[in-house]
Amino acid sequence: MRILVAIKRTLDAYVKVRVKSDQSGVDLANAKQAMNPFCEIALEEAVRLKEQGAASEVVVVSVGSDKVVEQLRTAMALGADRAIHVPASDELESLNIAKLLKAVVEREQPGLILLGKQAIDSDNNQVGQMLAALCGLPQATFASAVQVAGGAAVVSREVDGGTQTLRLTLPAVVTADLRLNEPRYAKLPDIIKAKKKPVDVLSIEQLGVPLKTHLRTLSVSEPPERQAGIKVENVQQLVAKLREAKVLP
Repeated sequence: MRILVAIKRTLDAYVKVRVKSDQSGVDLANAKQAMNPFCEIALEEAVRLKEQGAASEVVVVSVGSDKVVEQLRTAMALGADRAIHVPASDELESLNIAKLLKAVVEREQPGLILLGKQAIDSDNNQVGQMLAALCGLPQATFASAVQVAGGAAVVSREVDGGTQTLRLTLPAVVTADLRLNEPRYAKLPDIIKAKKKPVDVLSIEQLGVPLKTHLRTLSVSEPPERQAGIKVENVQQLVAKLREAKVLP
C-alpha cells in the first residue's frame, strides 16, 4: 500500500509572529520556517506504518513556492521515499489546495492519505475534510491512534466526553492530532542522502486544476495587549470591580 502525506511550510512554531505595517499579512521576511508540526506528526505516522509492514511506500507532497523543497527534503530525511512539489503561491486558499491534492491522489492512487489536522499559520482545519469530500473517500479527523490491517483503517479520535473509534474502508483520508505520536529527529546521514534525492514537479497545468479566488483578506492585526491584573482586599472590592467591568449587573 502507498501512503500519501501532504505537508505545508509554515513559520517555525517558536518564532514570534509579526504583522506587516500595512496590515496586509504576517511578516515572513527573514523569519525561520519549518514543516507544520501537525504535518510532521502525519509523516511520522506514515513512516511507522511502513516500518510495521502496513505500507510499502511513503510519498510526500507539498503545494507552494520553491522554498517548500526544503521541507520536502526534510520529509525524505525522516523516512519518506519520494517527494512531489506542486509549484504555486504560498497564499492559496484551502479549497484550491484540496483540488490540487485531489489531482495528485488520482495520479498516485494511494491506499491512505494522511494530513495534519490544521496548519499553525492559518488554523483553518479545512483541507483534509475538503479533500475527502472531493475524492468521495471516508475520513477520520483529529486522529490520536491509527491501525491499518485487512484493507481498513481503525482510527481513534478524541471527542467531547471521550474517545470515538472509526473503521474506514481504504482508501481513506485521515488527519493527525498532536497525541497521535512524537515525531523523530532526522539523522545527519539521512539528511545528506535526502539532498541528493530528486523531487518530482507537477505543475498546475499538468494537474489540470483551474484555480479560483473565493476569499479576500481585509486586514491582519495583532491581538490587543492584556492589561495587568490587580489585587483586591475583600469581596466587596471584587464585586465593585466586576460591576465596573460590566461582568455583574
